[in-house]
Formats: sequence, C-alpha cells, structure tokens
Amino acid sequence: MAEDLGMSDAQIEVLSGVINIYSLVGALLAGWTSDRLGRRLTIVLANAFFLVGPLAMALAGGYTLLMVGRFIAGVGVGYALVIAPVYAAEIAPASSRGLLSSLPEIFINTGVMLSYVSNLAFSGLPVHLSWRVMFAAGVVPTVFMAAGVFTMPESPRWLVMKGRVAEAKAVLDKTSDTPAEAEQRLLEIEDVVMDSSGDSGAWKEVATKAGVQRVLATVVTLQFFQQASGIDSVVLYGPRVLAMAGVTSNSLLLSLNILFGVAKVGSILIAMALADRVGRRPLLLVSTSGMTVALLVLGSLFAVFAGAKDNAAVAAVSVVAVMAFVMAFSVGLGPLAWVYSSEILPLRLRGQGAGLGTAMNRIMSGVITMTFISLYQGITMAGAFYLYAAIAAASFVFVYACLPETRGRSLEDMEELFHTK
Repeated sequence: MAEDLGMSDAQIEVLSGVINIYSLVGALLAGWTSDRLGRRLTIVLANAFFLVGPLAMALAGGYTLLMVGRFIAGVGVGYALVIAPVYAAEIAPASSRGLLSSLPEIFINTGVMLSYVSNLAFSGLPVHLSWRVMFAAGVVPTVFMAAGVFTMPESPRWLVMKGRVAEAKAVLDKTSDTPAEAEQRLLEIEDVVMDSSGDSGAWKEVATKAGVQRVLATVVTLQFFQQASGIDSVVLYGPRVLAMAGVTSNSLLLSLNILFGVAKVGSILIAMALADRVGRRPLLLVSTSGMTVALLVLGSLFAVFAGAKDNAAVAAVSVVAVMAFVMAFSVGLGPLAWVYSSEILPLRLRGQGAGLGTAMNRIMSGVITMTFISLYQGITMAGAFYLYAAIAAASFVFVYACLPETRGRSLEDMEELFHTK
C-alpha cells in the first residue's frame, strides 16, 4: 500500500490502529440498538457494515477514502464485539455457555490467521491490485452471515423484556438441555425482568447499588487488562519484533506469523474445551501468570542481548517466548474476558454494560497499536516488554482478588453472586 499510494509509515500505523478508535461508535451504540431492535437485528446491522467497509477500502483511490472505509468497518467491529458474546451468552444453556461464548474469539483469530495466509498468497499480484484484493476478500464472510442469520432465533431474554413470553419459551425449548431446564430458565428470566420493571432507568442503579458498580468496574477493568498487556503489539508488529531479535529471513518472518496465528487459534480451542470443565478462574490465573513470565523473558533477551547480530540462539528463544505469550493469552485472558464480561452483567444493563467494556477494549487496543513503535523507540524494546509484563502481573492479582468462579451458574444466578438483584 505504501508503494502504490505513497503512504508514510506514520500513515500506515494510524490506518492500522484507528479502526479500534472508530469501533467505539459501534460499541457505544450497540447496547441501545440491541435493547430496542433486538440482538438478532443488531447482528444484521453489523453485517451490513462489514459488507460496505471492505468494499469501500478495496475501491478507495487514496488515503482519505481508505479512512472512510476504515470508519465504516470500524463501526461494524464495535457492534460485533458487543453483540456476539451477549447473544451467545443469552441463548446458551449454562452447561455450554463458556464454549459458545468463546466462539466470537475463536473466529476472530481464525480470521487473523487466514489474513496472514491470504496476504502471503496475494503478495504475488501486481502492487496496485494485491492490497485491494486483500480488503475485498473480507466481503466473503458477510455472505455466509447473511444466509445464516435466517436460522438464528432471537434472544429469549430480549423477548421476555418485550413481553413476548411465548416466543421466548419456544426458543428456550430448542436451546436447553432438557424441558425442565427450559422451564427453569424462563422462570429465572421472568423473575429478573420483573425485578427490573420498576426501575425508572437502569443507569440510575450505577449511582446507588454497590453490586452494579462492582460488576461494571470488573467488566471495564478486565477488558483494560486484556489489551493493555500488549497482545496487539505482537499480533501486528511480530515480524518487526523478531527481526530486531535476530530473525533475518523475510520468508521465515512471514511463516512464523502464520505459525503464531495457528498457535493462537489452537490455544483458544483449548480454552473453549476447558472453560465449562475446569472453570473460568483457573484458566485466567494460568493465562495471566504465563503471559507475565513470557514477557519477562522477552524483555530480558532484549535487555541482555541488545544489538546482537546473527545470534541464532537469541532468535530461537525470542520466537519461543513470543509463541508462549500468544498461547498463554489465548488460553485464558483472550477469550474468557469476553465470556466473563457477558455473563456477569445483569440483564437490564447487559447491552449497555457490554458496550462500555468493549469501548475500553477498543480504546486500549488503539492506544497499544498506535504507540508501540514510539514506545520502544523511547524506552527500548526491553523496556516496552517489561512494561507489558508489569501490566500482565497486575492482571493476575486482579483475577485472583476480584473474580469469583462463574462456571455452571445461570445468568440469573449471577445477580445473587454479585448482589445486583
């Protein structure tokens, strides 16, 4: 893109990271939209943004039009990041909610992995065409989404909120493990909705209920730590990091990027398999401690061997450390931040609360991706990874001290656990 359009490194850095800032628009609107139009129609709306955004970028004639396409796609990102885990959590039975609520994360990272593969495949095209085909390929998943949405039921919790109890019962009959569970889920949802019906405004509770304040603070803090620990620096700038660590072959750097993508997806699959068996809390503790160790090792390598050239051992250990960081993140904090956030929010605040958490996530992602180069140039690469390690260590303390186990509990039972009823 730089060669074809004459863009500077600074412009490309902004173009890469600014989609996270643009996504705030969708994230903050998603709660309002999903509460009024329903979870299902909000997914349709997000899909429309995902169709128009990549097309606009593929056809852009310059930097300004690229930014317009980036904005459209960013709004879709914000909508999707809020509504996908909320919808999954609300429609899934407690026995498989951890698995199903992790699906958005697994497919996001499958997309990242496929983008590495497609970039390698399209790199042989003429320079004016390759990056346009890259963006245009993003239209393909929207076709499948448009077809799939016709088979998706509406969230039973939203239906009860709107007084459509018979429709909610029909959905619960199809999505529960047993008829008795369907009946119990309906009673719990009705109880929560009735408990909320007297409120003149759900947000007024934030100022008066300590339980609600705690839940919102937990969601926002968890999403802060998910991004502030530096995962997007490795995802976007992995080749640059490894090149500075001594990996000199460009083809090897591209291949390692694909390997990291595969490792990330594989680790999330492990998290999905274990979330409903061993619980959220153990996986989050293992994840944050593993991230801390991997980042400390990476920082120490740069501190001790700064400027070392052609040191195969340092390069190999750096690759292992980056791989360990990616896998540790993806087995816990990556997917489970979304799972945990979506399931602890009370029904009446679920859309808006998820929007706030996603807004924090996207702000931090934007900050990390648009400052990483300046950060390591200012405090060295070792200093940057030591900073991320300190944040990862703080996230371990937060999980240990503040997050109770939620495995196997109904969403309505969370209101008892967190005193938000």
